[in-house]
Order: sequence, then C-alpha cells, then structure tokens
Amino acid sequence: MSGYPKNLRPRFWEGRTLAQLNPEEWEALCDGCGKCCLHKLEDEVTGQVFRTNVACKLLDRATARCSDYKHRKAQVPDCVQLKPGLVGKLNWLPGTCAYVRVDAGLPLPEWHWLECGDRDRVHAVGASVAGWTVSETDVGDLEDHILDEDLAHVCSPGD
Repeated sequence: MSGYPKNLRPRFWEGRTLAQLNPEEWEALCDGCGKCCLHKLEDEVTGQVFRTNVACKLLDRATARCSDYKHRKAQVPDCVQLKPGLVGKLNWLPGTCAYVRVDAGLPLPEWHWLECGDRDRVHAVGASVAGWTVSETDVGDLEDHILDEDLAHVCSPGD
C-alpha cells in the first residue's frame, strides 16, 4: 500500500493489544482526526461529558494536527497523553478513534490512513475536526460552544 511506512509490521494493529505496540506503531495508529484536542465539559452532578467546538491552542485547525506535538505537555500541561492503559478509561474518546477500536478488538474504519493509504481521507469523509473548530484563544465561555449532541453519542466503539 502506498504511504504505508516500511518500518512498521504489516497490519500491526490486528491481533495485538495496545500495550503490544512499539512506539512507532503507537504513533502511526493515530488517525489524525483531532477530536481528542477539543475541550470537553463534564456535568459535575451527572458526570455527563459534553464536547465543544473549541480546540486546544496548539491544534492547527485546518489540518487537525498538533502544531507542536513534541513539546505539547510543556505548553499545555493538562494535555492528556494517551497511553495503552488509559484509553479504555477515557469516556470522551470518539468511537471512531483507532486507539479505542483496537482496544475493543474492532477493525479500523475504512477511511483510516493505515487502511486506505491516504492521511487526508479522514478529512475528506468528515471524520476530523478540520475546518469547523474555533481556537481556545478566541472564545470566552466554553458553555457557549457545546455541540448539540452529547459525547456519549460519539464514544461508542461501535460507531
């Protein structure tokens, strides 16, 4: 497949747990949707999580990629760094997330770059945040930016 890095095991995500992936495979598994870089709000009473259209200040909103991935924790101390044992505990990750899907033993979506060879396909099919977010530096109250559907709707691994 064109675009598939030669240094990765073929179809490394199949039949393995997240903990069995090497660092290069872990990074390659990301589909580049940018959904994990959106601010979320949690109802303190119900625990319900709501997603917003507000992106981290480091997110390149046109490409849905972090503009300083290597140093993101230094610039955004509360940035959540995904790790194998953490993925299943984060109820706000979308069901389309490759980490969530592999953790649940599900296949990657057909538009995932490891399946189709095209890193831009995630954007072409509308599965990313590219083009419809606002930066946290440009907004006031996050509650004014809650999306219509709650995050429970988009977090099921079956999505």
